[in-house]
Amino acid sequence: MTTYAVGDIQGCYSILRELLDSLDFDETKDRLWVAGDTINRGPESLATLRYLRQLGKRCIVVLGNHDLHFLAVALGVRDSRRGDTLDALLAAPDRDELVDWLRQRPLVHLSRKKACLMVHAGVPPQWDEETILARARELEAVIRSPDAPDFFRDLYSDTKGNRHLNTTADYFTRMRFCTANGELEFAHKKRSPPPGFAPWFVHEHRRREPLTVLFGHWAALRGKTRQPGYEALDTGCVWGGQLTALRLKDRKRFCVDGHVSSCLD
Repeated sequence: MTTYAVGDIQGCYSILRELLDSLDFDETKDRLWVAGDTINRGPESLATLRYLRQLGKRCIVVLGNHDLHFLAVALGVRDSRRGDTLDALLAAPDRDELVDWLRQRPLVHLSRKKACLMVHAGVPPQWDEETILARARELEAVIRSPDAPDFFRDLYSDTKGNRHLNTTADYFTRMRFCTANGELEFAHKKRSPPPGFAPWFVHEHRRREPLTVLFGHWAALRGKTRQPGYEALDTGCVWGGQLTALRLKDRKRFCVDGHVSSCLD
């Protein structure tokens, strides 16, 4: 059994299958971890969700910002945005089953056996491991509950009323730059930080165990953090970059790309 982690698929199902085929991925034995943003922007969101769901326990998916956006649209509390590619998914006969499945996905996955923690965007430097898991489980319970529409309505409103839950969602699904005490900045998406901020993984973190953090969300990093213990998995597949798989046992990377001839070194 081999476990691979991939970053933002974003509805690029055909490229995902090309990558898995290149790995000789065995759906009966191997495991796939997905660091969020499974859907949207790419052309095959419906096929992507159907495939990941049918893998069952062999696939672990954490929620990303595009996944939360889709849930808000599906629950009727947010309109689709320009650039969304969710129409086929929203009109699918198995839409409700796929929505329910996605709502059951975690925000954070921790494997002590593999000494890895997977999240879509990041974990704040001021939280220890116990706080990270507690805040994730708290928000997951809300997303799975009848109160989910109220949460999403508030998350995407101008008032940002429930700051506790909204901040949790922002850290796990949207964070790139922050201060050492967790103040966030969302305007910048490239590698260079704005004044007073730094990439979240540069700060000294309060995690108590030597965990490798796997994350997506930040295509501009091109898969490189230059920080030990942090593996960036989003290499911009949907933007004409690459889809990258990280083999967890030896941290070796495998890439497929329709536009670039070789994998990132």
